[in-house]
Amino acid sequence: MHVPDGFFNAPTSVATGLIAAGAVGFSLQRANRELRESGPALAGLTAAFVFAVQMVNFPVGAGTSGHLLGGALAAALVGPWTAVLVMSTVLLVQGLLFADGGLTALGTNITLMGLITVLVGYFLTRAILKVLPRRVGSVVPAATVGALISVPVAALAFTGLYAIGGAVDIPLGKLATAMVGWHVLVGIGEAVITAAVLSAVVATRPDLVYAARHLQQDLILVDADGNTSTVSPDKPIAAKPAGRTLGIGIAVTLVVAGGLSLFASAHPDGLEFVGAKLGFESAAKKSAVAGSPLADYGVHGIGNAEVSGALAGIIGVLVTIVVGLAIAKLASLRAGKASS
Repeated sequence: MHVPDGFFNAPTSVATGLIAAGAVGFSLQRANRELRESGPALAGLTAAFVFAVQMVNFPVGAGTSGHLLGGALAAALVGPWTAVLVMSTVLLVQGLLFADGGLTALGTNITLMGLITVLVGYFLTRAILKVLPRRVGSVVPAATVGALISVPVAALAFTGLYAIGGAVDIPLGKLATAMVGWHVLVGIGEAVITAAVLSAVVATRPDLVYAARHLQQDLILVDADGNTSTVSPDKPIAAKPAGRTLGIGIAVTLVVAGGLSLFASAHPDGLEFVGAKLGFESAAKKSAVAGSPLADYGVHGIGNAEVSGALAGIIGVLVTIVVGLAIAKLASLRAGKASS
């Protein structure tokens, strides 16, 4: 659902740019607690993983496809404010290096995919956890529902923005129906991927799942007379990823970006499909970095498409890790200066 340049008029793009800048600035201030618990390395790895999985488009029927947005997944793993930074990192790397999403639309993409999906996914996850059994495994179904709902909500938000500043006059009712309808199907794929990833992490390192750290079961104390009392742990589970865990995570991410992505669906994604059907796809303009050596997720100059795509994916993962780690460290430094 990467929005290209040209879909929205200048005032709308400026407005979403200001919203995105405010969200990133606020997140830099608020992410300190989340980063103290897990460290910046997990944030960098999460950004790289989201980048890699977004390269794998899956078919959703009728000649269209979808891919993971990742906001709900990132929020469950590293917390909502760090997740906003993670998603912004991914979108920045995609926009600048791979010409995926317009540069003037970067604020729009961060608002839709880096803010709305994160907040909707996370707060739905927390709301559902309040009614599920208090155990770490409850994070998986809760985040799955959050992921499912976050995608059509972002699609509906796109429709709202288009009503304000869309470049082509089209029936908004048809746009809303098409966007939400197709992105419900994409949301199902989002939910499946989110459930699979969280299930794997919860089964091996539940302490690395931010949304699970406050779900320790109450302790049942029994005295000498057989009387019982319940005590809630004062501190949540929290641990930083070990080198082995990070190594495995990076290896899996590289395999996804450099291997699995080669089997991605070639069909247009939901936004492209709807744009072609309703006639506003023609408003799209080429990105200012369309001539980038990595544009369209290939390394220019390499004739073999598979090798080119694999190398582009690997380069993207490594760049995203570095940028994500740098932004997470910046957030930690800002928090340290603010507290001193």
